[in-house]
Amino acid sequence: MRSVRDIDLKNKRILMRVDFNVPMDDEGKIIDDIKMTAALPTIDYVLEQGGSLVLMSHLGRPNGKPDQEFSLRAVAAHLGELLQRPVTMADDCVGPEVEKLAESLQPGEVLMLENVRFHPEEEKNDPEFSKALARLGEIYINDAFGSAHRAHASTAGVAAYLPAYAGLLLEKEVTMLKKVMNNPQSPRMAILGGAKIKDKLGLIRNLLKKMDILLVGGGIGSTFLCAKGVKVGKSICEKDLLREARELLDLASMSGKIILMPVDVVIAKEISAKATAKVVDIDSIPEDAMILDIGPKTLNGYTMAINRAKTIIWNGPVGVYEYPQFASGTTGIAQAIAASNAISVIGGGDSAAAINQLGLQDQITHISTGGGATLEFLEGIELPGVKSCE
Repeated sequence: MRSVRDIDLKNKRILMRVDFNVPMDDEGKIIDDIKMTAALPTIDYVLEQGGSLVLMSHLGRPNGKPDQEFSLRAVAAHLGELLQRPVTMADDCVGPEVEKLAESLQPGEVLMLENVRFHPEEEKNDPEFSKALARLGEIYINDAFGSAHRAHASTAGVAAYLPAYAGLLLEKEVTMLKKVMNNPQSPRMAILGGAKIKDKLGLIRNLLKKMDILLVGGGIGSTFLCAKGVKVGKSICEKDLLREARELLDLASMSGKIILMPVDVVIAKEISAKATAKVVDIDSIPEDAMILDIGPKTLNGYTMAINRAKTIIWNGPVGVYEYPQFASGTTGIAQAIAASNAISVIGGGDSAAAINQLGLQDQITHISTGGGATLEFLEGIELPGVKSCE
């Protein structure tokens, strides 16, 4: 992979794709700036090397037209505070006025473009739009791993018109994910939760080639239990995928791999703050109840397996952890991974949020900023944003 460290940046104008798609409250204030702080090493590196920066990102889903709710102005202001230097905000991301702003940049100066998704051509990866973006820089750096699975103009198209390099964050993400997938040290473990198995069938299939043990929970765990003939009441059970779930169980068995499933679960009749939680064995789930967390016996077994692991990938909570009575499983998994000596990678999204909420981030080898990009990478799918830097 071509790295930003491989080039001379002095007096160069760098067009850099970042992932500043940060959550905001109703007043337009940034709730969580982790994605922004993750990009600071590359931004600082470019500026320290004497380059100037034109930053581009998307924010939310403005559906291809300007919408002030999704403006990056608040992001630019916050970035200025993080960098402790001015960040100029452009009114658009392409056009003559933006080109003038970019051309006037001096070494060490930063320009933030307006949301690239204000133009429908961005998500269509339109060549003319890519060319218009490319005119704003001399070198293209992609540091937006969270958007690397999208073949959009700003993540892939621009690379056809400028020399393209990976930023430090993109490089780190790819290196860590390759390391954890290819680490020969066993036992190698993947922990999969979340609501839906449908989105993760390809991922599970690929992980069964690479991992020794899969631990499952959440809706994925319920569907696997269903596939084994367990009556799961009102729990998530993707009936149209039961055949494929059984095939995966057979595949694991034939290849000497282990899929660990819950032996007891936390159930309730509804998902709410006032719901009454009850622990039952999996053969005692009432018809009018649903599985909302793994039970203590399951957590104990999973923790023992985690303690033995040398490599761990975790994606997806194993319960509805937003509610305290259904959070013990996800909390316990997070604490067990943090306490283990394994190389550990957390696959973004809710799993990363759980780790951060518990203050365990310093005890994890790598927390991915990716979400969807991480899952596709682990599934073995080639990411357009990564390919453009190879």
